[in-house]
Amino acid sequence: MSEQSRRKFIKHIGSTAALLGIGQLAALAKEQETVHLLQPEKRIAANDKIRLACVGMGIMGFGDVHTAMKVPGVEFVAAADLYDGHLTRIKEEFGPQVYTTRDYREILKRKDIDAVIVATPDHWHDTIAIAAMEAGKAVYCEKPMVQQIEEGHKVIAAQQRTKAVFQVGSQRVSSIALAEARKRYQAGEIGQLNVVEARMDRHSALGAWQYSIPPDASPATIDFDTFLKDTAKMPFDPVRFFRWRNYQAYGTGIPGDLFVHLISGLHFITGSLGPTSIYASGNLVQWKDGRDVPDTVVAIFNYPETKEHPAFQMTLRVNFADGSGGGEYTRLIGTEGVLELGWNDFKIKKHKLPEAPGYGGWDTYNTFPKAQQDLFVKNYNAKYAGNKGEAVETSSAYAAPKGYDDRLEHFTNFFESMRTGKPVVEDAVFGLRAAGPALLTNESYFSKKIMNWDPVKMKIV
Repeated sequence: MSEQSRRKFIKHIGSTAALLGIGQLAALAKEQETVHLLQPEKRIAANDKIRLACVGMGIMGFGDVHTAMKVPGVEFVAAADLYDGHLTRIKEEFGPQVYTTRDYREILKRKDIDAVIVATPDHWHDTIAIAAMEAGKAVYCEKPMVQQIEEGHKVIAAQQRTKAVFQVGSQRVSSIALAEARKRYQAGEIGQLNVVEARMDRHSALGAWQYSIPPDASPATIDFDTFLKDTAKMPFDPVRFFRWRNYQAYGTGIPGDLFVHLISGLHFITGSLGPTSIYASGNLVQWKDGRDVPDTVVAIFNYPETKEHPAFQMTLRVNFADGSGGGEYTRLIGTEGVLELGWNDFKIKKHKLPEAPGYGGWDTYNTFPKAQQDLFVKNYNAKYAGNKGEAVETSSAYAAPKGYDDRLEHFTNFFESMRTGKPVVEDAVFGLRAAGPALLTNESYFSKKIMNWDPVKMKIV
């Protein structure tokens, strides 16, 4: 037992002693812990060149391009964005040779571009992704894959029609930690799954999408009308352009930005296709800045029984008005233990109950006559001799090495698929099965109704 665990154990004894019979304290727990460092697969550098473009050069666009260029044989050649400042910054970051334009269609016309990252606001994802596949490009589309359910089916149809390589950008599903967690789950290390708890709270203005707005933002530097697409026309508003996640018209709120990560991870580990019913509640607590989406959302997903697992429930929470300082986890709770995911790490805690049931404390034993208590103890000790009264907790920790980047792993998978035909880890069908429940969370929140979902056909029931 570690020193920290020993102190925790002693503290637990002190607070619990009054509730236990004499001789039962030694039966509380004995903890055993092992730690495992995971190692990524070694890959051979590619010789052939892949020429990459990106549409939408905001936070995710710049981050994705920087990561993609770490993969051997990838060259960044072109980008499209509606803000001139982003186009200027592209050349500062990546060099004057990168072709830049406001019109993404100019990029899709180029025959020398092999792959396109779609990192625009959510309401543009389907249009650009489908057009890129039809133009013969491989597509890496940021999550959520689409803003509307019907758009997802159109993206799936386009991928099947064109046979294009298509990867959704929920990068954690490529993590070596998630792959190991799936292996442990499938081996039955936590027993039968019965409930999942997931949260991703944030305690910062930037975390709540209060993104910076450049001083030169104006109708001259931003093509605001194109940004609006088919949403309601309105005068130029730089807040809507740079903080688009705050608005239903352009984004998908908390569920589309963050729930989708939690859902993707769960589906990858368990093999689940999705829940059959969704109910959400929440509020706009702190960030009353003109946004029309909540900053706190809680949802309950009901997953059906399948051959792989019994029925279970999942509760999800994201809180931007979080006074605890933020944090995240996904906990898969089974009959024999708990698998708790971080981002590129996880723990498995297994609790083996003692054979002996214990006595004393909150128990009928204390109501017996003294003679019956003495006889009970005698019979108890005869039946549960040895160490059968000792509960054992084992804890195993798994983590990727320092500096490991699951987004790089995700892009490596994407480019390997282009080069070898190897399947991507997160195709359009997986993408809609993750995005669908997230989008229905919004529908449930605004309609105040339970939403029923067919996870096989990916349709609202």
